Amino acid sequence: MKSARRRARELTLQALYQWQLSGQTVATIKKQFAESKDYDKADQKYFDLLFSGAVREADTLEAAIKPCIDRKLSELSPVERAVLLLASYELVHQIDIPYRVVINEAIELAKTFGGTDGHKYVNGVLDKFAADVRSVEVSQR
Repeated sequence: MKSARRRARELTLQALYQWQLSGQTVATIKKQFAESKDYDKADQKYFDLLFSGAVREADTLEAAIKPCIDRKLSELSPVERAVLLLASYELVHQIDIPYRVVINEAIELAKTFGGTDGHKYVNGVLDKFAADVRSVEVSQR
């Protein structure tokens, strides 16, 4: 059974995907997701925090993660890009969540929604990024 947090991350990923491809506003997308069947099972406050925060800080987060990727962001699949945006937001702002949990959740999202080996790419990028933004925590492993 999926936790409310896992469901919030899944909805956030889907909302970020839609935001990238449709160009709709955050408010419009939030309204659509609030009407979806899975919304009641999700941690709605966490969804709102993740989605709003990731979109608001997309440029900053993508600039921060850029040194950890081996290609242009525009060359990533929309799913991988959304997973990296979501996870980078959590790594930077949700420091109460262990970095390994953030990475594992991102890998699971990439396995569920992404291409065949997308989760391996996401794992590699986030390992590098976590070492940058959570260096103290990573060094204690």
